[in-house]
Amino acid sequence: MTPKGPCEICFVTSVRIIATFCSATMFSARKNLSNLEQLVMDVLWERGEATAEDVRQKLANRHFMKESTARTILRRLEEKGYVEHRVEGRTNVYVGREAPQRVAAKAVRQIIDRFCGGSVEQLLVGMIDHEVIDHRELTNLARKIARRRAAKEK
Repeated sequence: MTPKGPCEICFVTSVRIIATFCSATMFSARKNLSNLEQLVMDVLWERGEATAEDVRQKLANRHFMKESTARTILRRLEEKGYVEHRVEGRTNVYVGREAPQRVAAKAVRQIIDRFCGGSVEQLLVGMIDHEVIDHRELTNLARKIARRRAAKEK
């Protein structure tokens, strides 16, 4: 299969080639989340705010960690810009800086910029061509966009 554009490359090449294809200057200042960091963010988004001990307890069944490990992960998340904290007594209370949908939207924008030359259309065509999203889902999405646009115009 011959690629039809830059977005096509992201669907037909391996991750190894994509990593080679992208230059370091194309990456955002915000670093990606590790799997464990994602679990911690899920706790913060679910609870609204949490201490390191809250996080440790909430994840105890899924991923055992010491409280010091939870503190380290929260500190890293703060360094990456995903969370902020306030001090209550001697305890740091953490909160996510942005809603999960906004973080996801920024991640998708990075993908579009990196692999599709900034074209949402190229991304969607690639997703349809490679059966990530089907025509019915795209049609439903188009209807929702049209309704939202009509509501804004009123």
